[in-house]
Amino acid sequence: MAELLFKEESYKIVGICMEIHKTLGMGLKEINYKDAMEIDFIEQAIPYEREKRFMVKYKDRILRNPYAADFVIYDSVVVEIKSVPAIIKCHIAQTISYLSVSKMKLALIINFGETSLTWKRIVL
Repeated sequence: MAELLFKEESYKIVGICMEIHKTLGMGLKEINYKDAMEIDFIEQAIPYEREKRFMVKYKDRILRNPYAADFVIYDSVVVEIKSVPAIIKCHIAQTISYLSVSKMKLALIINFGETSLTWKRIVL
């Protein structure tokens, strides 16, 4: 069986999100959860970039407007934050686009909008 990509990093990220969900509950705006995550990343010395911008190429040209991922953590994991009733196909498609433009291999969609925290690993 193949080893999970960025297993320990993913475990830490999801653990932080579980603590945030336990403390704040469901139903806040995405920005509130992002702010809480940033506090925990700083406290735990986890390297991250918030609203990381990626240039998008089309026909060998860079488009005027970059694509911004909610977080890039450990320079390796794209994290997309949601506060919705469920993770759906369009969220997955959006996250695949982040991986495509960033050239990274792993993304996590984290959803704070349900009674229990939900997440999905996306690997390219």
